[in-house]
Amino acid sequence: MAMMRKLALVGVLAVAWTGLGSAQPASDRDILDKIRAEGLQHSQVEKVFSMLTAEIGPRLTASPAHKRAAEFVRAELASYGLDNPRLEPWQFGRGWTLEKLTLELVEPRYMPLVGYADGWSASTAGEITATPVFIGGKTPDQVDAMRAQLKGAIVMTQPMMANFVRKDRPNPTDDTYVPNSAAYATSVGRGSAPAGGRGAAQAAAQRMTQILKEAGAGVILKPSIGEHGTVFVTGRDGGPGAVPAITMSGEHYNMVARALERRNAPVRLRVNVQGRFYDNDGGNAYNVIAELPGTDPVLKDEVVMIGGHLDSWHTGVGATDNADGSATVIEAMRILKAVGARPRRTIRVALWGGEEQGLLGSKAWVQQHLAGDANAVARAKFDTYFNIDNGTGKIYGWYLQNNEEIRGIFDSWLEPLKSLGAKRNTIEPVGSTDHLSFIDAGVPGFNPVQDYVNYDIRTHHTNMDTEDRLDINDIKEAAIVMATYAYNAANLDRKLPFKR
Repeated sequence: MAMMRKLALVGVLAVAWTGLGSAQPASDRDILDKIRAEGLQHSQVEKVFSMLTAEIGPRLTASPAHKRAAEFVRAELASYGLDNPRLEPWQFGRGWTLEKLTLELVEPRYMPLVGYADGWSASTAGEITATPVFIGGKTPDQVDAMRAQLKGAIVMTQPMMANFVRKDRPNPTDDTYVPNSAAYATSVGRGSAPAGGRGAAQAAAQRMTQILKEAGAGVILKPSIGEHGTVFVTGRDGGPGAVPAITMSGEHYNMVARALERRNAPVRLRVNVQGRFYDNDGGNAYNVIAELPGTDPVLKDEVVMIGGHLDSWHTGVGATDNADGSATVIEAMRILKAVGARPRRTIRVALWGGEEQGLLGSKAWVQQHLAGDANAVARAKFDTYFNIDNGTGKIYGWYLQNNEEIRGIFDSWLEPLKSLGAKRNTIEPVGSTDHLSFIDAGVPGFNPVQDYVNYDIRTHHTNMDTEDRLDINDIKEAAIVMATYAYNAANLDRKLPFKR
């Protein structure tokens, strides 16, 4: 009986949505057919994707490479004939690029070691050759007592890595999926906070960082949670006096730590980090924005938005995170313009900066254009935001963010896309990417379900995030799905309902 009531509810919602405009006129069906044909037969995804990855490469926020990528995307959107393609600046801080890295074992034998400077790492005072000082597992008080040993030293700050990431998040569209086991996932296998809670752990880490800075440590080394040479690397600007930082392959970090522990032979490393900071643009980073104007006299000022983040971390080329998503929404807009789509509402595209540092680009845009009393009118005219991030490959469906009211319409839009690999939508929410900025402002935001095989364990924020991890045909098909959802939402009789 419970199942029958659930099916009846779905049926009622589907009927209700038909009354809101989900029944498509012949003209809309013709455009949707053209969207599919254009995306499959005349795709320009490979050109855009290759430019972002092979030509430009990693796109760390506010770096020259990120600015180059933003300017390329703006020019590309202009070449499609979209309205008002532009760069919108927002305050970020210093940019950074790595110019040199040396990380070598020189005693008891020579061996190059696998590791990467953290983003925004300070430079070392030239080359440092020394026996590392190992403080993994020590308390801040114990480290504080070692200040004399830390000055100018190579400091290994963490215990040996034992908790490697060995599992990708589950896919909600799989037949064996356990409900709610992936909804809030970003990466898995990170472990839990030690006794005292996460707040206590953060306080201890901050104190440790301050001690190392005050002691004048030469460079810090820490292990990656990745296995088989996969190195997860992020970073932040520590400001003047920050200690240079390198994240090493977990296996190589453990090898050096074990050699120090045995003490049966001298252990010496050679380390050199040289980076460059950029602050000649007023600390700005950029979002890229363009529109396909609406045509309905009543609805044209309302907005459906699609987007993804253009920035990436600096060790791979940001292929799965998120050049594929950027190429998807860029291609979706090209398709819509190429087929002569005339949506009732305006369709806007955004390529964000600063997602990797905390959704900063989308938060800045939302704060300026949607949030608060000053933007009440614009917020009332904003329909929905479709983001793409968190995974790679085909779009299998959408996380519905616990919004049962839109299940019927999203299911009806997905059905004709199943020949492109779509499977089903899931009522669950997902976090950790730019649609949350919109939800926080009080408007609907959604992100698709994609493939997570080798995403959490291999490519997400790693040196292995390269073009090899993708099939360009999957991006072509994802662009068709994105264009279809944007066009359908733009042509509904009313806006999608919002549930926080």
